[in-house]
Amino acid sequence: MKRLLAGLAGLTLLGALAGWFVTAPQPLDQAERAQRPGDPARGARLFHAGGCASCHAAKGAKGEARLRLGGGAPLVTPFGSFQPPNISPGPDGIGNWSLAEFDNAMRRGISPDGRHYYPAFPYTSYARMTPGDIADLFAYLTRLPAVAGKPAAGDIPFPFNIRRGIGLWKRLYLNPAPIVALPENAPADVKAGQYLVEGPGHCGECHSPRDGLGGVDRARWLAGAADPEGKGRIPNITPGKLAWSAAEIADYLKTGFTPDYDSVGGTMVEVQANMAELSDSDRAAIAAYLKAVPTVKP
Repeated sequence: MKRLLAGLAGLTLLGALAGWFVTAPQPLDQAERAQRPGDPARGARLFHAGGCASCHAAKGAKGEARLRLGGGAPLVTPFGSFQPPNISPGPDGIGNWSLAEFDNAMRRGISPDGRHYYPAFPYTSYARMTPGDIADLFAYLTRLPAVAGKPAAGDIPFPFNIRRGIGLWKRLYLNPAPIVALPENAPADVKAGQYLVEGPGHCGECHSPRDGLGGVDRARWLAGAADPEGKGRIPNITPGKLAWSAAEIADYLKTGFTPDYDSVGGTMVEVQANMAELSDSDRAAIAAYLKAVPTVKP
C-alpha cells in the first residue's frame, strides 16, 4: 500500500510539473523580436488599422481624445468582463516598457512581468504582424499623451481566472500562420489585404465564430458570429454573403455608407472610423482580400 501511495504521489507530482511546463509563457526568441527603432509616422497606420483607440480610449471619445489611451469600456464576454488597460506612455501605462516587452505582449500575449494576457486582447491576430510593424507601432504609441491612472480590474469567474491555464489555450489557438492559403500568384493587393485583415486589423476576431473554448473557428473564417456584447450578430462577410463589389466595400470603409445609402451602425461605427484613417490603397487591399476569401455559407 505504501508503494502504491508513493507511486500515485509521484505520478501526481510529474503531472503537476508537466502541466506547469506546458502552460508556461513562451516569449519570442531574441532573433524573432523587433530589433530596429520604429518609425512613428508608419506606426500611425498600424494604430488605426489595429483599432487601438476603440478599446483603450474612453467610450465615445472623439478627435484628439481618441489618442488618450487610459483604458476604455469593459469587454463583456461569456468568459467574464475584461477591462482594457492603460496603454498610454506614462508610468501607469507602457511608459516603462521596452520594445522587447511590447513585442512579447503583442505577438505572444505575455505581460512584462511574465504572465499570460487573456485573449480578449487579440494577440492571436497580432501574432501575424512583422517585427518592423511592431516597432513602428511602439514608436507611435510612445509619442501619444501620457494618461494617469489604471482602470479597475475585470470580473473573471472561476475557472477562467486561473491565468496560467491560458498557456494551454495558446498551444491550441496561438498560430501565426495565415488563415487563408492564398495561391503564390495571388495579386499584390490581395496579399496586402490579407496582412491587414488577418493581422493588425484582426477582423476575424469578431466576424468569425468561436468554439466552446473561445478559439476562432478557422474553418468558418469571417462567416459571422454572435456579438460578444450580446447585441445580435456580427455579419458574414465572405463573398457569397457580402454581395458588394470591392469598390463598394472600400467606399463603405471610407465613408460609412453602404451601397443602398444606409449608414454604418453598432460596433462597426468604431471600426469604420479607424478604417477611414487609412489610405485608399489600404482600404482597396482589404476589399480585394475580402473578395478573394473562400465563401462560407451561414
